[in-house]
Amino acid sequence: MMPQLFHGDCLEVMAQLPDASVDLTVTSPPYDNLRTYNGFTFDFEGIARELYRVTKPGGVVVWVVGDATVKGSETGTSFRQALYFKDMCGFNLHDTMIYHREGPPLTHNRYEQKFEFMFVLSKGRPATFNGLRKPSVAAGNRRTGTMRQDSDALGHRSAKGFVAETSLRGNVWQFGVGHNKSSKDRIAHQHPAIFPEQLAADHIASWSNPGDTVLDPFMGSGTTGKMAILEGRRFIGIDISAEYVELARERIAAANLQRAA
Repeated sequence: MMPQLFHGDCLEVMAQLPDASVDLTVTSPPYDNLRTYNGFTFDFEGIARELYRVTKPGGVVVWVVGDATVKGSETGTSFRQALYFKDMCGFNLHDTMIYHREGPPLTHNRYEQKFEFMFVLSKGRPATFNGLRKPSVAAGNRRTGTMRQDSDALGHRSAKGFVAETSLRGNVWQFGVGHNKSSKDRIAHQHPAIFPEQLAADHIASWSNPGDTVLDPFMGSGTTGKMAILEGRRFIGIDISAEYVELARERIAAANLQRAA
């Protein structure tokens, strides 16, 4: 499954992709005052519409984004983008997830910024959900407790059975960031804003199956592509920076060799 890597404007490249040809998109665009990218800019609204067109019915787009602070106020661009996907393109806002990142502290007059949004957008009902699970804190204990009645009174719950060994993970995911945390690939950090490999791997495992096609229109250092290959998916990656395309090509080629070994 050789990946398809493109150097160019993602709006122009996606226009060449067939309708309903992508199962999953996992991407993190530059945002707000960071939206100039190696001297380039991008047309959010046009890209959002193209993502809807190329996504299969039941397909998912994971849009990882945050907000800049300008003149003392967060911009709210992330919310506007999510609502544009929903109201103007036709996506369902299936889930608003949080990427909780542990990084070095900053000095400013507000609490430390510890998260970005991961908007999970679906074209209709998601066709695939392979829910990731975690060990249950109360595994093996009898199911007991209280529950809210229809009358809003708090009543006693008497459930049969015992707490399972595992439970579905929540929608707040925490990852370390920085060297040897986001990625152990030294060359990956030549890109200024990589997200953790495990973040990409977890979304790929959740919303797609082996053999499915995964897209990243803002490929950057190739993190989504690397993890798509390692998880047995097909990959289409696009970036407008020739420098970053070559960086991604090197990382993804190494992933192909690793998978083949």
